[in-house]
Formats: sequence, structure tokens, C-alpha cells
Amino acid sequence: MDALIAPDAVIEKLAGGFEWSEGPVWNPKAQTLLFSDVPRNVIFVWKEGVGTRDFLFPSGYTGARPREGMDREQGSNGLTLDAQGRLVLAQHGDRRVARWVPGGGFVTLAEYYKFLRFNSPNDLVYDSRGNLYFTDPTYGLPRDREQADRLLGQELLFSGVFLLRPSGEVVLLTRELTFPNGVALSPQQRVLYVAVSDPNNPVIMAYPILPDGTVEPGTVFFNAQPLMNGRKGLPDGLKVDRQGNLFATGPGGVLVISPRGQLLGIINTGEATANCAWGDADGTTLYITAHMYLARVRTLTQGTGDWPKPKARR
Repeated sequence: MDALIAPDAVIEKLAGGFEWSEGPVWNPKAQTLLFSDVPRNVIFVWKEGVGTRDFLFPSGYTGARPREGMDREQGSNGLTLDAQGRLVLAQHGDRRVARWVPGGGFVTLAEYYKFLRFNSPNDLVYDSRGNLYFTDPTYGLPRDREQADRLLGQELLFSGVFLLRPSGEVVLLTRELTFPNGVALSPQQRVLYVAVSDPNNPVIMAYPILPDGTVEPGTVFFNAQPLMNGRKGLPDGLKVDRQGNLFATGPGGVLVISPRGQLLGIINTGEATANCAWGDADGTTLYITAHMYLARVRTLTQGTGDWPKPKARR
């Protein structure tokens, strides 16, 4: 753990006052961090020396009327950038994966699987070939409508993990998970990690990736159940460093897990922690969305992505 995060490292609180901060993503061109506030249906932007301001409203639900029974989970959740640097969102309220066009609204990338509406896409990650992996739990569904629409055969009857190909084809990878949440790829993009935010089965799954982008049956990579005694949070967001270590939000804050599934340590935020993202010019800073806060911690490792070689820290 000391080789990844200095023993004297501190968690810096950058901003606060959010209802549930989520889905951070670093924009290398603008040197800013974007993140969702899911209940408020807003994406915020943070910049060093400037602070936080509204970036996009509405972010996840664009309907003209408020959704009945939908007061907590209507906004965007997971955010990512495609190969062209465009913002791609998992939209709870609109129940789709979409790309934002500045000044032009949203372009729907995926909304249905076999003519059935998604539940509420939650988190997403691109591979180097343009395949988009995303999860679809039921967190963003209004509870009254969920049951009625399912009885009419208009809804999926499961929470799935999906692959969206560049052609637009949507492929179901697995329907075996109760609450699939965060997703991440190993450095060589040979393994897909999926967090399961089920209090009765709080695990992180690992799925070997086949040459066509689909996956083999998964295995439990890490079981967070022993950590839940008195600690806030469930397995949620996932990020990976270049060495293959997993930085996984879960009970206690951010769990740091080796490529073999060994818990190395916990970045203890003291809050239920939703997600994290690598950022700054060299990708060695871990930004953290923890309940009402945006925070960061400097690390000695480097996130996956197109980062220059990190300079040695003194």
C-alpha cells in the first residue's frame, strides 16, 4: 500500500454541499473534472484555482414533467469520454446511454435491448476499440411504474451488463447480477470488472474478455462482506491503475485491491463513497466522489489511460 499511496498522504476536500456526487471523469483537454449530482439532475465541473460550477442541467432526465416517484435517482450517473473527447453519460431518468452535443442536446446511443427499455444505465467504460461496456440496474426506476410496465411486457425483467458495439449493436453479457454497478477494464483489457452493490452479496466480479468483446462466465474477484461491519458504503465505482490494482469504492471509502484480489488497504473517507477517477496532467491523482463531497488524494501510482510517464514525487 505504501508503494501506491504515501503514508503521509491526505484526503483533500475540494467541494461540498452535493446531495449524491457520482461518476467523475477527467477532461484532459480542459484540465477539469466533471461529475454528476444524481438527485439534482446536474453535472458540475471543477477546476484547480477556480472551484465548482454548474456544467449541464438537465443531465439525466430531460422530460418536461417531473417523474412521479422519481425524486432521488433522476440525473446522470456514470460519465466517460469517447475517443474524440466527447462526453458520454449513463442517464437514469431518460433510461439510456447518450452523448452530449454542446448546444445541441443529447444523442441517444442505446435505449433498448431487444425492443425492451433499459432500467437505468448506471456506469460505463470504453475499450480501445470503441466498445462501450455498461451496467443497467433498477436504481433509477420509479417504483410504481416499474411494476406496471413490467407486467405489460415493456420492461427488462433483469439487471444486466451490456456491450454497445461501435455499429450500434447492443449485446447482453450477463443477467446474473442483482445490482450491477461500477465497471472497469484491466490494463490489457483482458478482464471486465463489475461491482455488485447488493448488501446481501457485496462483491466485485471478474469476467475474462473474449476476442469479440464478449465475456466468459465470471468469478468473484473480491468479497466485501467482511468489511461491512460498521462501515459506510457498498461496492460501487471502479478504476484501475497501470499495475492492475483496483481502486474500488466500497465499505469504508476506496478499497485498494491487488490484481490477485488481495485487499491492500482502504482510503478511509468516512462517508459512503460512490466513485473515483484518475486525473491531473499525469494521471496520478485520484479524485473521489463521497456522498456530499468532492475530494482527492495524491498517489504514487498512475491510472490507466493516455498519460505521460509520471515524474517522481519528492
